[in-house]
Amino acid sequence: MRHSNVLALGLGVGAAGIAAVGYAGYQWYSGLPGGSSNTKQLQMQSPPSKPAAESDLDALNGNAKLFSEKELALLRQLISAGQGQLFAAWPAPGTSDAEKKAMVAQLAALDGHYHGGLSAYISNAKKLLQESKDSVNPFEGYTPQVPPGVRLDFGSEEHIELEGEGVAEAGRSAFVLVAGGLGERLGYSGIKVALPVESATGSCFLELYCRYILALQARSGSKRPLPFAIMTSDDTHARTEALLKEHGNFGMAPGQLTLIKQEKVACLTDNDAHMALDPSDAFVVQTKPHGHGDVHALLHSSGLAKKWKAAGLKWVCFFQDTNALVFRALVASLGVSARNDFDMNSLAVPRKAKEAIGAISLLQHTDGSSMVINVEYNQLDPLLRATINKDGDVNDDAGFSPFPGNINQIVLKLESYVTQLERTGGVICEFVNPKYKDASKTVFKSSTRLECMMQDYPKALPQGSKVGFTTVNQVWATYSPVKNSPADSRAKAQVM
Repeated sequence: MRHSNVLALGLGVGAAGIAAVGYAGYQWYSGLPGGSSNTKQLQMQSPPSKPAAESDLDALNGNAKLFSEKELALLRQLISAGQGQLFAAWPAPGTSDAEKKAMVAQLAALDGHYHGGLSAYISNAKKLLQESKDSVNPFEGYTPQVPPGVRLDFGSEEHIELEGEGVAEAGRSAFVLVAGGLGERLGYSGIKVALPVESATGSCFLELYCRYILALQARSGSKRPLPFAIMTSDDTHARTEALLKEHGNFGMAPGQLTLIKQEKVACLTDNDAHMALDPSDAFVVQTKPHGHGDVHALLHSSGLAKKWKAAGLKWVCFFQDTNALVFRALVASLGVSARNDFDMNSLAVPRKAKEAIGAISLLQHTDGSSMVINVEYNQLDPLLRATINKDGDVNDDAGFSPFPGNINQIVLKLESYVTQLERTGGVICEFVNPKYKDASKTVFKSSTRLECMMQDYPKALPQGSKVGFTTVNQVWATYSPVKNSPADSRAKAQVM
């Protein structure tokens, strides 16, 4: 496999006691396990090399002499893949040469981030964009069922008992926070983990999470610091480092915290997967985040997951950036995972039928295979109508859909997780979500890109893996993420 560490941050512990690691490339899978053509594992290989003819580089408008042979090899691949439009506006040598070199350096970095390189990214994008245009049904052959799991009443005897068991399991756990986003749509210009949790002390979300982990460390009797990894992005990395440095890592020990930074992928302008240039700079490729599914590849490429397993840890807990109540349910879900020996346990909430939240579902394929995954709400209703219920997604007698709501807080068993990471490189199947201008599906409203989501991890798990969920029936007790700006919140409250 081909890996390129493009961040020169190393694995060392900095002055603030925070280890920072870079991103390495990864392998790609597409589709769901089962019998359809979408389910094949794709072997990503570079295309056969071509003779180094000068005509290959005509698209560079005479600028080939500015670049090394290695850079020219990449440029030939891109031109061969139909990406000559990237260089169409380049002036003759002697004008804007520094900008041209910077653009090729950016292309080389993008090539290194993605296993198989940009040629593979373009190939994968073409396939997924064609499937999107053709309205290919990714759930063809699947029948949804309510998955196995545990539903708890907050504060009940069962909940308290599982929470007690979970505290012991927490002493053998690592924690991962996905924190790549800014708070702009919330009316906040900073990173979301710096938002105040409450107004009395002004404590921020990141401080709260650190203190929860330290409390579990003490309560469980752990004799070692419980590892805490934070996935950042270009937008949040420096500011997260600064916040931690300013507050002394909120009491965490040197080396206990690790920042893992995800990179972006190239944007695409059309169904032929032409890469987009930045509208404000013709020498910059437009990029966007690849999605929080990158966290798995980062935990693999950084060696963290393997290191945690070697240290005797048993679980890794993933949570999102602005749910202050998550640990009220996470600890009990650790108890559930231990009791049921779950390879993956999704924290969930009750959801109303057709509510705009994904649903944890057991999908049974006609070939006998099955998996428990998140199905988006706009996919669940038509899937149910086409298979087992002509009324689609409806509430049961308790007033809720029988399919629990996904909130992207998960517990993974480290033993099977490391095995899976070594098998796949931590790759999560990708999807594309272009916004079309009209029903012809030929023109995009704006550029798109390939994405991946961390909750799609079970799609590549071997058959027989134990995947379930834990729901706390009282949503108010465990789930209160910051999703709206004050103005939007007031407007929604008035509608209600």
